[in-house]
Amino acid sequence: MIVRDQPSIFKLLFSWRGTILPKVLPPLGVVMLLSTVIGGLSYINIFHFPELPLVGFTLIGVVLSIFLGFKNSACYDRWWEARRLWGILIANARHFDRDCRMLSQGRRERIIQHVIVFANVLRDRLRHQTANPTELVQTSGMSQQALTQLYQQANAPQYTLSLIQWELMQALKDGEISDIIYAQMNEHVMELSMVQTGCDRIATTPLPFAYSVLLNRTVYFFCFMLPFSLGSTLGLATPLLVGILAYTFLGLDALSSEIEEPFGTQSNDLPLDSMVRTIEIELLGTLGKPTPPPIQALDNNLL
Repeated sequence: MIVRDQPSIFKLLFSWRGTILPKVLPPLGVVMLLSTVIGGLSYINIFHFPELPLVGFTLIGVVLSIFLGFKNSACYDRWWEARRLWGILIANARHFDRDCRMLSQGRRERIIQHVIVFANVLRDRLRHQTANPTELVQTSGMSQQALTQLYQQANAPQYTLSLIQWELMQALKDGEISDIIYAQMNEHVMELSMVQTGCDRIATTPLPFAYSVLLNRTVYFFCFMLPFSLGSTLGLATPLLVGILAYTFLGLDALSSEIEEPFGTQSNDLPLDSMVRTIEIELLGTLGKPTPPPIQALDNNLL
């Protein structure tokens, strides 16, 4: 995720890192090159391409804008829901830290350890990766045997939640907490389970493929046909106007495709590593244990 101070208008105009321009630059360059050729040939009266009706392109552009706006809205909703779910995860980690203080020190540390592990394995599940075993053992305090058993599970986050619930049940059985307190703390486990369910839903249910393909093809068709409609009229100014229009349509299409999957490692995806590290620092700090350093942004990009 790109993080930076609010840039000036000049810096914002010429920003490169974190923008969609690097992705759309190749097709945009082809469109502008085609516009230059068509506009130049028309300007020096060597060859005039058949002029396509501008009214038709206007109607297509209006319809395309509506559908692009709908797609961007749907993709941003997915991005925002993912951020909201991870906000709930961080909040519940803090709830556990407060509510577990009535438990014995050993049981409290085990529950806090499981919460840290849950955040790590949920991030890894969403990013289709495996955490660094050494780092996970150091931050969570779990044994190598427990780590091996964790990796053998088909659903590691759910398995970790079952360990938290088992600790709470044992605390109720041993008389450390009442049934009311148990029910209250078990709600946090249910909230974490709902967070995982929501994240899994976003990760496994992209926008319908046929819809994305249709919109993508229409955008490219529209952009590559624009020079043939405007070349005879604009002449040498064709590359400039066509480039601006093509950048807008190609950029909106590429941006929506990027934020459609908010759990990745692209510039505009959620900084899951940083949020997991926040949980580790806060929870380990309350236990009086060494905390890992905060994750720093690299080239204004925070993972």
